[in-house]
Amino acid sequence: MYDVSKDFRKFYKNCVVLQSEKQQNLRDKKDLNIKRLEDGLDLYNQENDTHYAIAEKRVQGSMAMATVVQNDSNDYDIDVAIVFDQNNIGDLSPLQARRLVCKALEKKCGQFKVTPECKTNCVRIQYADGYHVDFAVYRRFREEESSEYSYEHSGGSKWTARDPAAITKWFQDEVKDNGTELRQVVRLSKMFCKSRNGWVNMPGGLIQSVLCDEVFASEYSRIDEIFYHTMLNVRDRLQESTEVYNPTDPDISLLTAQNHYDKMDNWLSRLNDKLEKLSVLESDDCTYKEAVAAWEIFFNHSFWSELGTSLCECASIQKSVFSDTEEYIEDLVSINDCYNVDIKCQVEANGIRKQFLSRFLETYPQFYKLIPHGMKLHFEAITDVPNPDAIWWKVRNVGEIAERKNDIRGQIEKKWWNYKTENTLFGGPHFVECYVIKNGECVAMKRISVHIGEASI
Repeated sequence: MYDVSKDFRKFYKNCVVLQSEKQQNLRDKKDLNIKRLEDGLDLYNQENDTHYAIAEKRVQGSMAMATVVQNDSNDYDIDVAIVFDQNNIGDLSPLQARRLVCKALEKKCGQFKVTPECKTNCVRIQYADGYHVDFAVYRRFREEESSEYSYEHSGGSKWTARDPAAITKWFQDEVKDNGTELRQVVRLSKMFCKSRNGWVNMPGGLIQSVLCDEVFASEYSRIDEIFYHTMLNVRDRLQESTEVYNPTDPDISLLTAQNHYDKMDNWLSRLNDKLEKLSVLESDDCTYKEAVAAWEIFFNHSFWSELGTSLCECASIQKSVFSDTEEYIEDLVSINDCYNVDIKCQVEANGIRKQFLSRFLETYPQFYKLIPHGMKLHFEAITDVPNPDAIWWKVRNVGEIAERKNDIRGQIEKKWWNYKTENTLFGGPHFVECYVIKNGECVAMKRISVHIGEASI
């Protein structure tokens, strides 16, 4: 198979993985709406002389599985499990429990054009720009005081046994067994399914994750080969059967309506058509131009069409001299973003006392809101995680200067630090992230932008 793995990795990193600042935007929306729910529930309790309280909060779906991809339509879904103790909500039916969450949100979501909606499986908050937050409502109980919690979901008309962490744990375990390439393949598959505006009736991320895992082409080493052969395997699997079962309960189908089967048929039809265009990759006389053109047809993305010009090829060669050392937290530990963390930044330099970054930029407007060279930056993580095991840090240098100096960094430093000190050495839109680790999971994370200009102190 013709080797375009170098370009494929660039495509994956630059065009498929959701940019760090947008991931932070999703986390901010998640945190904001959980706060709205908690505050609204307090108001509801005051008005109705009740004592409802949220026992657990857990991120679910593509955010928890770290398979979110770039999407020009901003149609990002943020899935959050809200868990009550059974003895707290008493005999509330599933519908009554969802309505309770909906009423609590209504008290703090008055500025939305669309009020929170009580749906069959969740309570939804819809943003005007396409984002939506889905609160799935659960209750938990123990058979005995020393036993682990059992969970039930409020979908439909009756409480149904379901662990809100089960799917995420299943996927994290599969990534550990198969390698991070599995997550890459799932993201690339989702990118394909979103590649045409007219493809509105395609299977969701969970179904794609289950099938990609089931037929994952682990015998290959290059990511372009792994993805190509996994897609061939998915096509063959769909030709045999379009049925897909819950990986944590094989007696339950993930296809519960005719529309779901229609989506599987569409996936098969479109894979058949576009994989045929990729067959040129297996030809002994395939050229670079033909390979790039085939991937452009498959993904329908400008990245590949731009590679078709000699100018872009030259630019690609020039940029390839730097070492891509960036690491991603989802490749190291499971994500359970259920707590909060904030990053405080202070600056200092010769003749300038230590002060918060915001105050410094207000005091020295001549730097045009950019941090000058020759300063020290002191970062501190403030978190509500009880007794965290560690706080890890990542510093990522971005821009042409960082690439020219071969100093993009991006490695995750795995030490117990709630603080970090850096120097401003060269310009660029850099960023710093911290990750709070507890019980082998990342339970909180935060990103702060560090825009360094050309001026110096």
